[in-house]
Amino acid sequence: VQLQASGGGLVQAGDSLTLACSVSGRTRNSFATGWFRQAPGEERVFVAAIKWSGGATFYADSVKGRFTISRDNAKNMMYLQMNSLKPEDTAVYYCAAKVGAINSALSSHNYYDYWGQGTLVTVSS
Repeated sequence: VQLQASGGGLVQAGDSLTLACSVSGRTRNSFATGWFRQAPGEERVFVAAIKWSGGATFYADSVKGRFTISRDNAKNMMYLQMNSLKPEDTAVYYCAAKVGAINSALSSHNYYDYWGQGTLVTVSS
């Protein structure tokens, strides 16, 4: 499985931005993908995840109601629509994939098998 994230940039607080992640080599075995972010000097933290079969979604409390994760099975793409961005959303955003995923583990970055390169999102105040 290979992933490639894109769409980061510099925006102002309150703006919206959509990240994309291309996913190649996806399997049908309970496949899930997620977004994580890492601010300078901090640990990588969970943002959102989605199961490709059924489309169940999961969010960190800090982004609920502002961010929306989605996927396009036909295009093998995952997206993160980010609205009402705040300066504290500034981070490098990574996409990740897990084959044989179980819901209860999706928020742990150690759980994922495959990672894409990050894309930087900077939100100015």
